[in-house]
Amino acid sequence: MRTKIAVALGIVYVVWGSTYLAIAVADRTLPPLLMLAVRFGLAGGLLYALSAWRGDVAAARPGRREWTAAAVVGGLLLFVDTGGIAWAEQRVASGLTALLVATVPLFTALLDRTFFGIRLSLGALSGIAAGLLGVALLVGQSGHVDPVGAAVILGAALAWAAGSAYGRVAPLPRPPFLSAAMQMLCAAAFLAVAGAAMGEVGRVHPAAISAGSAGAFAFLVVFGSIVAFTAYGWLLRSGASSVLVSTYAYVNPAVAVMLGWALAGEAVGGREIAAGAVILASVGMLVLAREPHGHDEAEPTPETLGPYIRRKEAQERPVPRVPQLADLRRMAP
Repeated sequence: MRTKIAVALGIVYVVWGSTYLAIAVADRTLPPLLMLAVRFGLAGGLLYALSAWRGDVAAARPGRREWTAAAVVGGLLLFVDTGGIAWAEQRVASGLTALLVATVPLFTALLDRTFFGIRLSLGALSGIAAGLLGVALLVGQSGHVDPVGAAVILGAALAWAAGSAYGRVAPLPRPPFLSAAMQMLCAAAFLAVAGAAMGEVGRVHPAAISAGSAGAFAFLVVFGSIVAFTAYGWLLRSGASSVLVSTYAYVNPAVAVMLGWALAGEAVGGREIAAGAVILASVGMLVLAREPHGHDEAEPTPETLGPYIRRKEAQERPVPRVPQLADLRRMAP
């Protein structure tokens, strides 16, 4: 199991770190929302067909409850987050986009406190404060980041945190390929409607699509969607520590900034480096603050809720009720 977790994490580290640059390249000659609609439609269709061939669809028999959960999780993760990022990268460099997306753990901690009643330690509060300082330094009045694009990216980061939290307890099918396929198909429908509503249909000119954009699109379909998103979905339900899984949030920006500088000539000045260092340090502070110490069992969070319940059931102990979540036994995988 440890080997599988390490491989899945490595995929998420490298592939998702490179998707920021791939989206920026695809955006050059492809409208962002319709590009993503086709991306997730193709990837989701292929994964669903594979799931049907493997017998996962017949075994899971997903109904309205499962499709609703897939629409909510996929809508937050792939429509609001990825769609917002693809749109914003028309205005913000890919490396800086990744640095702003690194605020996901900050939003996760705030959601834990607001909706799950989980107390934040002094270290976690310090991490949140440091993260906000880093964001202010990066997008402040004297900064070089488009404020509208930055606001959209931060909203996307909040949506990812919310979708990941709900994805822990959502009644999604257990087979990872089937779960990912359903989320992608739902997100593709949302993105297609949004893209058409924003007039992107008139911007589609097949003859004008560059080879670079076409290659980036293929990379996003195969690796960004099918490979990495499936690996991330598996990690959410594998029982891996939330502390470990959350480390992708500060590895991805490092990969993205390096690739943007090396391959796309994106400028990285002293202000951006300082702001990025503060943001990534804040993520590290949050990760360390949430790590259990000694032999004490950590308080359950949305990320660890499923494994927590299964462990308690194995020990034949009652499961403590998490505030504002109903019927946890039924919802937990």
